[in-house]
Amino acid sequence: MLEYDFYELPNGIRVLHKQVPHTKVAHCGFLLDIGSRDERPEQYGLAHFWEHMAFKGTEKRRSIHILNRLEAVGGELNAYTTKEKICFYASLLSTHFERAFELLTDLTFNSVFPVKEIEKERGVILEEMSMYVDTPEDAIIDDFDGVVYGEHSLGHNILGTRESVSAFQQQDFFRFLQENLRTDRLVFSSVSNLPFKQVRRLADKYLAPLPAQLGARPRLPFADYKPKHQTEQKPITQAHSLIGCPAYALPDARRLPFFMLTNILGGPGMNSRLNLAVREKYGFVYSIDANYAPYTDTGLFGIYFATEKARLERTTQLVLRELRLLREKPLTTAQLHMAKEQLMGQLAMAEESNGGMMQLLGKSTLDLGRVESLNEIFERIREVTSPELQDLANEVLREDQLSVLQYVPESKIGTSQGR
Repeated sequence: MLEYDFYELPNGIRVLHKQVPHTKVAHCGFLLDIGSRDERPEQYGLAHFWEHMAFKGTEKRRSIHILNRLEAVGGELNAYTTKEKICFYASLLSTHFERAFELLTDLTFNSVFPVKEIEKERGVILEEMSMYVDTPEDAIIDDFDGVVYGEHSLGHNILGTRESVSAFQQQDFFRFLQENLRTDRLVFSSVSNLPFKQVRRLADKYLAPLPAQLGARPRLPFADYKPKHQTEQKPITQAHSLIGCPAYALPDARRLPFFMLTNILGGPGMNSRLNLAVREKYGFVYSIDANYAPYTDTGLFGIYFATEKARLERTTQLVLRELRLLREKPLTTAQLHMAKEQLMGQLAMAEESNGGMMQLLGKSTLDLGRVESLNEIFERIREVTSPELQDLANEVLREDQLSVLQYVPESKIGTSQGR
């Protein structure tokens, strides 16, 4: 089993800690089971806006005091929002661990959302939207969510819309927290050289006094997927394409073998099938990758690439050919062995990151109720068979089930005339 300590407070907050004796740096943070999928249409973008506003003032601190609190001792403070999570986290010398613990607690639970700061940050987020539109490799990923998930809450952009963000007022933030914040659906996770008894003492000091906020907060499950093909003209020079479909949810036993299949197809290794077939053989792309993002009740598989407009159709056919080969031709014994060794090596190297381990402890606890050890994961990987992977390919990667979103350069209207 993975060696870590666990403590649950009476208010439902769970604390996880892994002691790493040789490090001098502490990584810690709150992971909340709240994300953009928990927003109603009039709230689109509010979870992300809250993440920004948490740094803008609490009951006892102004924004400048929040920003200086860890920076003054060489630490880093950050946050992010996803479809299903919000995370506030910090990294700093472990000698200042309590400073981070107290600050993270303050901005997570005591934000006051100053009206003047809301107006300033609104402009920042609107600028973030504009930057996003100017980066097609980023924009197409979120737009593809809308193609696959449609009007479901998983389909809208985490940033929201210009209309929704422009309309948010102070009471909207307080209402969103009241509706979604549950003390039994958040965790505090840490990795450092500190003994657990010290972390537990700080949890009793800062977290135990918080009132319990319990109760059901159901999420609308996704259903009724229909493949969709969509092409949009953009003021760009390359064509961008995303091909994919729904996949397995986090609790599904097929999640890990499907992750292996995705890794074989278009993982980070330069020997991935898509890289060899499209970049190395033809030079059609600078990079091409496959990704799989599992959620609590569904998942999303996607293949992304950018290429010259004239090569878009040919590149797409090469991608579909690789999917067809996975469906029709089982992996040989040697290919399967290499795929397993490659994935286990990648996972082992990822676990070397203490910051990544802190995130893993929190996410796994929220999503699965437990944290799998690397040995458990390796055991499952070793059990995967070639027919199992072929079955998954035939179940998920069917061409008639794939959605496609393409950005293509705008067509030139007319030509300039000269004498």
